[in-house]
Amino acid sequence: MGFEALARILEVCYKSGVRVVTIYAFSIENFKRSRYEVDALMDMAKMKLVQLSQHGELLDRYGASVRILGDRSLMREDVQEQIDRAVEMTKHNDSAVLNVCFPYTGREEITHSVRETVREFTVPPTRPPMKRPFSETHIQRNILSRQLPSVAEDEEQNGRSPSGKDLISDAEDSVISEHDLDSSSNLHEPVSSHTSHSPSPNLKPTNTISHSKDSNLPDPESITADTITKNTYTSDAPPLDLLIRTSGVQRLSDFMLWQCHEDTEIRFLECLWPEFDLWHFLPVLVEWQWRQKKLAEEGRGKSVKIL
Repeated sequence: MGFEALARILEVCYKSGVRVVTIYAFSIENFKRSRYEVDALMDMAKMKLVQLSQHGELLDRYGASVRILGDRSLMREDVQEQIDRAVEMTKHNDSAVLNVCFPYTGREEITHSVRETVREFTVPPTRPPMKRPFSETHIQRNILSRQLPSVAEDEEQNGRSPSGKDLISDAEDSVISEHDLDSSSNLHEPVSSHTSHSPSPNLKPTNTISHSKDSNLPDPESITADTITKNTYTSDAPPLDLLIRTSGVQRLSDFMLWQCHEDTEIRFLECLWPEFDLWHFLPVLVEWQWRQKKLAEEGRGKSVKIL
């Protein structure tokens, strides 16, 4: 498809209230072709990106930003540079989105999302520092506050005033440090004053905690479909309403597998992708808008603008 034909379709979409348009430009499966074919497809993609950069006024007019969805590591360096230019040129737009899937497959996107979710759930969450009410300084201050009056009174009776050094020294003798409290992992019964010759029973630690309770990792049972969606390439996009498949085949060809849901309408067209233009697109869009209008009147659909 020439850029002019794509520009006309984008303009119709944005005028009719469609805010997110996603195009399947290059499948990862294409890398299984010969090197000559892959290079030709890469050159074509680079040329389309150049045209997109040269006609940036259309995207600016409707406030549309360009986003590239897929595994960028598989692309040539010169193609990645052109992608960066197109993305940088439209990054200030926030009213609409043009997603270009390149290189992409739905299974790779789901794999990417699962991988990111696993990474999130194997890293302990960051927590604010815990307050330590039994720190050594805290205990020392409490003991000092209690001993200062009594020590001062004793010193006065003995005919001398206590010095700050003496008070601190006396207080330090009474301090039990937090390290001493933590040095033992087991709590035992106090030793009886009566000597016993019977063997002592095996004492089990009282602070034993199960692994599941002691773990700081997120609970995997909290993973939902929304968790996976959050890590997809289209995490910030609305639900997929309409999917158009050209080329006369009735299959998704590994496109938007996760995004398709119970309300997604799928239309299969006989025309090839290079032939797809307004004459093919407008009837599909108008019919979908009319159906959504009927559903909205019945309270089961969304309000849409009819062309």
